[in-house]
Amino acid sequence: MDNSFSVIGLRQIKERLANCRQWSLGEDFCMTELRYDSAMSKILKPARLGIYLAFFCLNGKIRLNINLKEYVLEEGQALMLYPGYLVQILDVEMENKEDFRGLALCATREYLSTLHIDLNRLFSEGASLLDSPLVKLSMEGKLLTPRYFDLIAHLINTRVPNMRACIGSVLSSLFYFSEGVISEQLEASKGRVTRATRADDVLNQFINLLTESYKEERSVAFYAEKLCISPKYFSKLIKEASGRTVPEWIDSFVIMEARNLLKFTDLSIKQIIAHLHFTDQPTFTKFFKSHTGVTPAQYRRQQ
Repeated sequence: MDNSFSVIGLRQIKERLANCRQWSLGEDFCMTELRYDSAMSKILKPARLGIYLAFFCLNGKIRLNINLKEYVLEEGQALMLYPGYLVQILDVEMENKEDFRGLALCATREYLSTLHIDLNRLFSEGASLLDSPLVKLSMEGKLLTPRYFDLIAHLINTRVPNMRACIGSVLSSLFYFSEGVISEQLEASKGRVTRATRADDVLNQFINLLTESYKEERSVAFYAEKLCISPKYFSKLIKEASGRTVPEWIDSFVIMEARNLLKFTDLSIKQIIAHLHFTDQPTFTKFFKSHTGVTPAQYRRQQ
């Protein structure tokens, strides 16, 4: 095992899937038709995403490990993934693996920001997508999604005038379409109305901050100050929006990283403690055992 996770950006995606059909805009955006071949073996190793990634399964079934949780993505389903997710492709679960077909859309945060896409809106159900990034497409979604990809491929292949602006408009349309599909599905599954806009907005800002700072900062006050609201009101909004407390959110990120490092790297427990900024080994061991029921050493031996 390596001592760290490689971070997969747009360039790495393009290099590792060089045998697959690709359409790209420099180092900003890439669309890939993923099929089962020798390229698949290049992405079987766990890696941390440095980009936003949407993956649509058009035919077949693929098993993945996302943040230590196993998922099976089937035909008619999609995955919506944040930068920072730890992703591993485990296997294509089909008798004829060559029949597998998927479409992956990858974009940098910087590029999406130029399109004036409000990423918090797409991930307005941040808590739910973090718990389960799978989205089941409706019949309309199954029909329209490939058409979006076909249009993007056509625009890139033909090099139409104002191509980047045209593709940006298509991506914006796909963004609003995806937002509607996700909201509709989650509301139907939970049988409730949409939550308060203010609470959702604060939740998603908090999650964005948390993905960047959870290793070093674990106090409610730190995140409340960053969001320019009082700790008490901040805690109230996060609980209202997600059903979890702020400390529960922070702990979930820390314990996920600790488990990832113990399972997938050769880092010593002492090195992991330093990486996660714990003061000493007893404190880390107590924290880890309270969330998993076993010590870090026991957890590693079980893997």
